[in-house]
Amino acid sequence: MIDNLFLKIRQGLGRTWLAVTRNEQFFMILMGGIVGAAVGYGAIGFRGLIDLVAQFGWGVLARVEGSDLLRMAVSAPFWVKVLVPAGGGLIVGLIIFFIAQEAKGHGVPEVIEAVALRDGRMSSRMVLGDAFASATCIGSGGSVGVHGPIVLIGSGIGSAIGRSVKMAGWRLRTLVACGAAGGIAATFNAPMAGALFSLEIILSEFAALEFIPIVVSSVIATALSRHYLGNFPAFEVPPYELLHYSELFLYLILGVFAGVVAYSFIRLLYGVGDLFDRWKLPNFTKPAIGGGLVGCIGIFFPQIFGVGYESVTQVLQGETVGTILIWLLVAKILATSITLGSGGSGGIFAPALFMGAVLGGAFGQFAHILFPQTTALSGAYALVGMGAVFAGTARAPITAMLIIFEMTANYQIILPLMFACTISLVISALLSSESIYTLKLVKRGVNIYGGKELNVLKRLKVSQVMIPEIELVSPSAPLTELATRMMSSSHSHFFVVGNDNRIQGHISLENLRPILKDYEALSDVVIASDLMNHEVTVVNTDESLDMVMQLFGKFELGEVPVVGNGQLVGTVRRSDVIEAYNREIVKLDVASGFATSFRLQQKLQSKQLAVAGGFIILEVSAPRIFVGKSLQVLDLRERFGATVLTIKREVEDGEDKVSYLLPTSSTTIEEGDVLIIFGLKKDLSRFPHD
Repeated sequence: MIDNLFLKIRQGLGRTWLAVTRNEQFFMILMGGIVGAAVGYGAIGFRGLIDLVAQFGWGVLARVEGSDLLRMAVSAPFWVKVLVPAGGGLIVGLIIFFIAQEAKGHGVPEVIEAVALRDGRMSSRMVLGDAFASATCIGSGGSVGVHGPIVLIGSGIGSAIGRSVKMAGWRLRTLVACGAAGGIAATFNAPMAGALFSLEIILSEFAALEFIPIVVSSVIATALSRHYLGNFPAFEVPPYELLHYSELFLYLILGVFAGVVAYSFIRLLYGVGDLFDRWKLPNFTKPAIGGGLVGCIGIFFPQIFGVGYESVTQVLQGETVGTILIWLLVAKILATSITLGSGGSGGIFAPALFMGAVLGGAFGQFAHILFPQTTALSGAYALVGMGAVFAGTARAPITAMLIIFEMTANYQIILPLMFACTISLVISALLSSESIYTLKLVKRGVNIYGGKELNVLKRLKVSQVMIPEIELVSPSAPLTELATRMMSSSHSHFFVVGNDNRIQGHISLENLRPILKDYEALSDVVIASDLMNHEVTVVNTDESLDMVMQLFGKFELGEVPVVGNGQLVGTVRRSDVIEAYNREIVKLDVASGFATSFRLQQKLQSKQLAVAGGFIILEVSAPRIFVGKSLQVLDLRERFGATVLTIKREVEDGEDKVSYLLPTSSTTIEEGDVLIIFGLKKDLSRFPHD
């Protein structure tokens, strides 16, 4: 009886789950909520881990008393200020070197790359490694924040949950964004900013169907954080406001300064990273050296240790005054650049807030001295400076405005905040085309905006562009024969083949040029084997053109021989690969336009798109009678008034694993193809359906 009861419960749950999964929108909302709950607990645990490291490193080992990192650092002897960050750096280096090399740095670029190029698939090992490395770095005094790590951790949780239920494509990317939003929301008590950050930075787009589960994740993660950690803003700020509209001119100047500071921080951060990369030392020792250098800075300016929110609060409340603010700005930029550049792990959000606060505080004090009657206190400028520097650094002005508003619960200063954030963004963008997130990817050779172009060559095979004609010569061919044949050939390379039909080397026009001036004297003396380059690279018919282009660049080749089943079958030329690339990009751009429209229509449960003049674009599964026949044979335009715009074809198992092909007359219909056709509605009504 009990077995039957459990069986019925299991069957009932199965039917409920099936019903939920069939309603895609409700299913994504449910999954967003699950991710939000998991990330909320993850954020709480991560903060606890940071506190544990800080209390162990500074409190237990160094025997320094204090309730937070700043108090412990201020009261610590000078040697402790150097030893603890250096020891933490060594542990971070070991974690990164032996467990997860991807955990090095500030985390967010790895999430952007995973979303843009890998459909949101993230390594669990990288996420765990980053969590422990970042907690150790922050807790031991590294000049970094929790923003980057929590985005990576949250996104990794979202990716793991999505993959566990076999999600792929836009659904998995959405769950990754849900994780990032939940992480920010729970950590900073900022649900709106968390959602907007995911859309503005992680997805780089705004779509209503993706927005809903992201908001649900953000709300649930925030609710959990408030339940366990309390509901209060990150910074206690007096009620600052815009005293006079003439102040907007001063905020404009502050925005310019913030943009310059943001640009300087970006350049110095990666410049220090390049410097450490050039050092011929074991990589795991570099974060220890960086930690020691940060400790030396902390001897004079202990405020730079860790996240630094206590110091930011003091500046916002006007308790830190004078030239010390400028020194703190310089010290924080240096300390953060050294921490991350040496191989440490942590976020750049908190350092950017620190820099903005001290910059704005210094500027506000100067402005208030000049115009005491019409300007707010320096804390107001510090508040605006926080958002402005982050906007210029991350190129995320909307997120900057919202997160400052939510972290301070101060709406009165929103006009200057919007103004300064926008100006800072413009100045920073004029000085550098890349944000602090995208520059890391660019330096690694990863172009997230060109991801689809990169994948084009990976999809194309050598067999699709190779030509069967290939110029072959024997090793004993004289110079006269080589010169005559090369003058009349369209090929850039001749391949020397022995009696066993194996390629022994290749000859290019570059090989001939040095001896052409002595052609008369050498024409009957020099033979092919004297001129050939013995280093020969061959490719198989089933290899990708992406790999072929890498060979062209690496060996400076213009042509590569192709083998199939052990036999020489043709050649592939650089010009043919480039032509194929350009052709496929045109196809992809056209096809993806239609694909985007139809993906939207599918979400709305529609299979056709109305066009003016009685025309429609219709999506229909290819009838069985079409399979195996070319479009030329089918002659769909003559028979049904239908023009095939693109063909949606599965390329591998799994949801959303499809390609959109722009067909030619020779394209053959395969089983499972989906045709996107264009024509008059009355004509397409005759189109056959299975």
